[in-house]
Amino acid sequence: MQALILAGGKGTRLRPLTVYTPKPIVPICNRPFLLYQVETLRRAGITDITLSLSYQPQKIEQQLGDGSDYGVKIRYTVEPQPMGTAGAYKYAEDLIREPTVVLNGDILTDLDLEAVISEHNQHRATATIVLTPVENPSAYGLVETEPDGRVRRFLEKPKAEEISVNTINAGTYVLDPRVLDMIPIGENYSFEYNLFPDLLRRNEPFFAHVPHREAYWLDIGTPARYLQANHDLLADRIHASRLTERRGRFEAQPGAEVDEASVIGSDCIIKSGAQVINSVLGQGCHVEEKARIENSVLWPHTRVSAGAFVADAIIGRGCHVGRSAQVLAGTVLGDKSSLTDYTQTGAGQ
Repeated sequence: MQALILAGGKGTRLRPLTVYTPKPIVPICNRPFLLYQVETLRRAGITDITLSLSYQPQKIEQQLGDGSDYGVKIRYTVEPQPMGTAGAYKYAEDLIREPTVVLNGDILTDLDLEAVISEHNQHRATATIVLTPVENPSAYGLVETEPDGRVRRFLEKPKAEEISVNTINAGTYVLDPRVLDMIPIGENYSFEYNLFPDLLRRNEPFFAHVPHREAYWLDIGTPARYLQANHDLLADRIHASRLTERRGRFEAQPGAEVDEASVIGSDCIIKSGAQVINSVLGQGCHVEEKARIENSVLWPHTRVSAGAFVADAIIGRGCHVGRSAQVLAGTVLGDKSSLTDYTQTGAGQ
């Protein structure tokens, strides 16, 4: 069994965070996001992983290398132009010789992939799609299934009276290599809109897997959901990705307060009277006297000046927050942003 991670997106919805950092390696609790997907694959015994890239591929390869540091083998393929989800899978076919787990490169999950693969094999399926239940089905494309688990049809953002299920495409598939023969060469081709309807027309054994327990699933593609992913890890809500090390080597001066939930990178300095509550500080952050940071994520080498208050915000790499600034909910600062003293942002400002 091999794996392909579709990690070519530009992360437009996550801007300005993704202007200089490709979405697949934005830090979640100070680790590149893709490492959580690599861990999910490795737990299922899958160590042969290909990354399909497009946007700033050299930065991703520089971060992850050949995968040996993480107990896997990582290879790379770079799309010459956007080719769609199935087109990217086809473009990587020279590296694919076995049944393949395909993951969308923006999904954080603790899915039991071993169970998915086992079910795929039991059904002797050509393709298996993982589904996840959602609270508001009208906002998504839904997937209906037969009693035996076969995929019946796809409903793209149905009207209220058309809703019969609450299960959506979770962005995870197991595909037999012969699926590659059904995808045209060199075309922009989609799993959702092209390949999967074709499988239904061909009456291929195309099955759905719905996790037996309530698996964690989150698309990290917007700032709000990116922040939620960090908070969920801090709160140990992700069954298979619990944080084992929340502290690097950092300096907290007398009178500084850092709660147990927070993740603090190495080389941070937290000065007297400062407070860090339920937050993530990247490597080399400086928090000056009497500043307070709560429910926020700070990327490396950011400085928060004396008396500033940062809450429910995301602050990029190498930023500066001025003295007594108020950086409130909804604020997202791109790399190297600077806020002057007494600035107020977010929460209706």
